[in-house]
This record gives sequence, structure tokens and C-alpha cells, in this order.
Amino acid sequence: MSSVLPASLPAEVRPAPRRFAIDYRWFAVAFVVLSGIYVGYRMYQQAYGMTVGLASTEPEFQTYWMTLFWTQLPILFGIAIAVQLYLIATRDRDIENVAPDVELKRYFSFTMWLVVYTFTFYWTGSFFAEGDGNWHQTVLRDTPITPSHIVLFYACIPIYLLFGVGSFVYAMTRIPAFCRGISLMHVFAVVGPFLILPNLGYNEWGHAYWLTEEIFSHPLHWGFVVLGWNALALAGVLMQIISRMRELLPIVFKAETTA
Repeated sequence: MSSVLPASLPAEVRPAPRRFAIDYRWFAVAFVVLSGIYVGYRMYQQAYGMTVGLASTEPEFQTYWMTLFWTQLPILFGIAIAVQLYLIATRDRDIENVAPDVELKRYFSFTMWLVVYTFTFYWTGSFFAEGDGNWHQTVLRDTPITPSHIVLFYACIPIYLLFGVGSFVYAMTRIPAFCRGISLMHVFAVVGPFLILPNLGYNEWGHAYWLTEEIFSHPLHWGFVVLGWNALALAGVLMQIISRMRELLPIVFKAETTA
């Protein structure tokens, strides 16, 4: 006996066809929350960077800047670690048998991770990295923990590491092609910007012992540029995503049409 219901049945009897849909809610929430965080940081720098952030020995510096520094570090790195542990704990344990429609949805989710990662990297490399150079060209630093560094290196970088490393863990735990092997382009796109954080130690050591000028073209800053350029490897990851999605789209939508 055929299990297919005839099309002549009333609408209230026929089962509703399953439709392929993507949930963009968390994607939108991420953009709104991140925009609020970045704008808030920028306004805070504008309000206090030149008034109570010029001398680390003043009590106001401890109140307005070191309090922010010691508050944000455990929160941001704690959230980043918690997200990675959650992705690992909720991984697909039967990843080789993922249905085509589920795999396609995961590729869309993976793309969202990368878009948000690009968004965070843009804010870090534009507003806050450029502002860091301007601030240090204006003010002679007396400590490596400056108002611009507290936001740039100890807030912006942990935020983009959350989404960069998160995208890597997501792909490795939910997408068959990325689980079977390591995407070299994805490694470059995530590990390169990640290494900017340890490169910070070399940068501060150089400024402390060589007393170099704060110009972007100085060799001491080349590491930031080269490591940042690794983010361009995201174009290669996008090609890998598109290649597989071109195979999945006809399968998924043909199945929907048949249903």
C-alpha cells in the first residue's frame, strides 16, 4: 500500500510539506550585541582616555582603567572557553550520517560564524588598531597597559578569538568534510590572527628596550600586519563552503519538491 497521500485530500488532512529554513536570530543578536560593545568601548575611550588615562601612577588610572582591565579579562576569556567547551560537548557523534538538509543548514551556520568573525576583526583592525597608533603617537607611554591597549589587546582580540576559534571548533564537530581533515585555509584564517596576542609580548618588549617611535611602518609592527593578513585566507574557506553547498542544494530542494 502506498504511503503517499493523494493530492485530492482536503488541506487540513494533508501533512504540511517540510520546508528548508535558516534561523538567523542568533546571527542578528550577535551583530547587535557586538556593535553595542564596540561603540561602548569607543565612547569610554573618548570620555576617559585623555583625562584620566595619561599617567599610570595616578589613582584615577587605577579606578577607570585597571578596574576595567581586571574585570574584562576573566569575563571575555571565560566566555570564550565556555563556548568552545559547549561546542565540543554538543558535537555530532554520528557525523558521517548527517542528512543533506541538516548538513546544508550547518554550512549556513558555519558561514554565519565566519561573517561575525570578519565583523569583529574589522572593528579590531580599523577603529581600535588605528586609534592605538594615534593615541601612542600623542602620548608617551609609561606602561604597556595603556587605555588603548586595554581595549585593543585585552578586549577586542579575545572577542574575535571567540568567534574565530569557535568557527573552527564548530566546523570540526558538525560538518563531515571539515571533520575528516584539516582545512589549511581555515587554519591560516584563525591561527594567524590568534598569534597576534603572543606577538604583543614581543612588541611591548621592543618598545620598552628600544624606545621606538609609534609609526605603523616600523619593523617592530610588521608581525601584526603579516599575521593580520592571514585573515584573507577566509576567501579560501568560502570557496570550500560554496563547493559543497553547490552539491547539497540540488539534493535538498529536489527532495522538498518531491515531498
